[in-house]
Amino acid sequence: MKKLIGLFSCAVVFAIGCTKTSLTENENDIAQPAAVTSSSTHRGCASNEVLEAQLAADPTLADRMQAIEEFTTRYQQNPSAYRLLSNGMIEIPVVVNVVYKTAAQNISAAQIQSQIDVLNNDFASTNADITSVPTIFQGVKANDVGVRFVLDQVIRVNTKKTSFTTNDGVKKASGGGIAPTSPTTKLNMWSCNLSNGVLGYAQFPGGSTATDGVVILFSAFGLTTTGAPYNKGRTATHEVGHWLNLRHIWGDAQCGNDFVTDTPLHTGANFGCPASGIRSSCSGSSVMMTMNYMDYTDDLCMYMFSANQKTRMNATFVAGGARNSFAQP
Repeated sequence: MKKLIGLFSCAVVFAIGCTKTSLTENENDIAQPAAVTSSSTHRGCASNEVLEAQLAADPTLADRMQAIEEFTTRYQQNPSAYRLLSNGMIEIPVVVNVVYKTAAQNISAAQIQSQIDVLNNDFASTNADITSVPTIFQGVKANDVGVRFVLDQVIRVNTKKTSFTTNDGVKKASGGGIAPTSPTTKLNMWSCNLSNGVLGYAQFPGGSTATDGVVILFSAFGLTTTGAPYNKGRTATHEVGHWLNLRHIWGDAQCGNDFVTDTPLHTGANFGCPASGIRSSCSGSSVMMTMNYMDYTDDLCMYMFSANQKTRMNATFVAGGARNSFAQP
């Protein structure tokens, strides 16, 4: 049965550029310029740091990722030429690897299912808070991304490790964790205790299948009552976005490039729950899309992908795409 339901190196960054739009609106309709909002607890995603370490360890990875970027650009320019799916949908089986030392870390089946539900709502734009998207971004918000997540298997291991770093030890039995299951056709997610304030990290397309997948702090996995402000499952939405080739919205640099044309330039990461309408200090003084899943705001205050982010993610699944094996019979 088909599973169809319808930086890296400077050379790569400079070789593959795109033009960012500057979304603005009437001065009377937006808040006055303000500094980036911060909170005492900041979201910590280590995906870019992990990528840089992998690039340093594997000299061939930059070339593979540049090829992925070049393919993605061609797809974005003419998606119809790569049409693969009869109904435009992809079903992704998810293997959840629960690596725990304490009872609290051994998350329940209900918590796991809640995470699958959050992913499905967020990627289908059926999340209740999608109605909060400001008027200025209504025209560029993604509708249904075209991806559905189905829980395939839960694997549990009682580890002796107190916590895990971003060195991928949680993805190896020898490191106290669990090796990925069928990573070319299944999304592997690990729930564990992460150290150093990291909420999660993901592997971008192009990396080794031996470490492919998404790692989430156990207290930020799914809907929880104790993990606020990261208790609504949006850490996984953010990390799966990386897994599908999305960058942080600020491009991991001041006014950086996320390779998406309809997300405004961001001064940098936003934290907490910023007021709608704050402007960046980048050229053009664009209104920042702080509610985008690829920013660093609290779970309560991120609730949209953009249309071009959807196109970028879809490019990974079509024939020739980095994750097209998920669309095979």
